[in-house]
Amino acid sequence: MTTHTLKGKTALVTGSTSGIGLGIAKALAQQGANIVLNGFGDHAGPQAEIAALGVQTAYHGADMSKASEIEAMMQFAAEQWGGVDILVNNAGIQHVASVEDFPVERWDAIIAINLSSAFHTSRLALPYMKQKNWGRIINVASVHGLVASAQKSAYVAAKHGIVGLTKVTALETATTGVTCNAICPGWVLTPLVQKQVDAKAHALGISNDEATKLLLGEKEPSLQFTTPEELGELAVFFCSKSAQNVRGVAWNMDGGWTAQ
Repeated sequence: MTTHTLKGKTALVTGSTSGIGLGIAKALAQQGANIVLNGFGDHAGPQAEIAALGVQTAYHGADMSKASEIEAMMQFAAEQWGGVDILVNNAGIQHVASVEDFPVERWDAIIAINLSSAFHTSRLALPYMKQKNWGRIINVASVHGLVASAQKSAYVAAKHGIVGLTKVTALETATTGVTCNAICPGWVLTPLVQKQVDAKAHALGISNDEATKLLLGEKEPSLQFTTPEELGELAVFFCSKSAQNVRGVAWNMDGGWTAQ
């Protein structure tokens, strides 16, 4: 794509200090967007990576389970650059257990971070976007926003909710220059997942390629990971003029998972 198609825009990406969020933030920065990073852990390294792409960057450590901290983050972005033009709701956590054994506090935390946070950021971003008659809301759902897996009740419920929120937001902005879409990845090769592959290979005494196929084999027919960079390119497309009438989609990038 043409370089710097997003120059002058501000993108806020939640959960962007690593993994998918960082990959999307980098892709948007490569197109010239200024970036507000958010997330736990080290942020100096990711900020330096973004700044090296020639854009301005800032960081806000809002806890995405708390509406008041989300409001403070959105206000921070407004003070820095006037408002948020591109909102990427990516923050998420996971816990695995059967429904009857699922800890109530983990359920509440997953719904708050994976679903409610996207409502709070969206409601606060939309007035500015509507005023400018241009904006992009990109919700990072999951293949689990379209299909289910056992032991993941809260995550699946939240991601299905994200797909629903995406559709409603798209309908409410359908006659404006604001769009809202969801990305639904399958297995994504993040550092955390790579550790799982390495551990499986070590435990079974097999190669990384064989361990990867074992991990992917049950769900993902392509037997290959999606990368954060690929998801970033899809986010860039959603921000492009070519996607101005792409509204309310749940775009799966899952190697054929949901085609089965």
